[in-house]
Amino acid sequence: MAVRVLIADDHEMFRQGLRALLEEEGFQFVAEASDGREAVRLCQQHHPEVAILDISMPVLNGIFAAREIIKSNPRTKVVLLTQHTEDQMVLESLRAGVTGYVLKTRATSELVHALRAVCRGEMYLTQSISRAIVQAFLMKDSLPERPLSDRERQVLQLVAEGKTTKEIASLLGISVNTAESHRTNLMEKLDIHDTVGLVRYALRTGVIQ
Repeated sequence: MAVRVLIADDHEMFRQGLRALLEEEGFQFVAEASDGREAVRLCQQHHPEVAILDISMPVLNGIFAAREIIKSNPRTKVVLLTQHTEDQMVLESLRAGVTGYVLKTRATSELVHALRAVCRGEMYLTQSISRAIVQAFLMKDSLPERPLSDRERQVLQLVAEGKTTKEIASLLGISVNTAESHRTNLMEKLDIHDTVGLVRYALRTGVIQ
């Protein structure tokens, strides 16, 4: 049977090109999403064998989406298709449970190999990923930790995207007071006291592009 695949990327033309490539290689396309939250919902609905996610997506980035997908759909393998090469980003992705990491610049030459590898139960990392970061993951070592919790980073992303506290609460399924509390806490941790500063931090650390 053909492997059932979901694609999540906020660029429609890229999704279309990816779909054409995969269907030509015999994969079955089941759904596509334009943001991380939609990807999580569609995975819960369709239960694909593989979810291909970009990291830099609105509402919920690919790493957080991967974590939620794997938690609710343990049989779904997640492959990140991204332009990020930073060691910290790769390490966070591995910790989230992804089994494939491919650079967009190598999509045509590596993606199909990556999908087949993860379906066999293997891990596939694009060739340019440093051996040091893989060794750090295998040895349970870590790069310097970021100061924010996962929830605070989700709130940071939404603040940087211009969402109001009420919108953040709705998107995350929490109360307005809790959303405001997360925002206050992350600002205190980062010693940043305005929205512009939060946006700059989010850009600098790859939370948004």
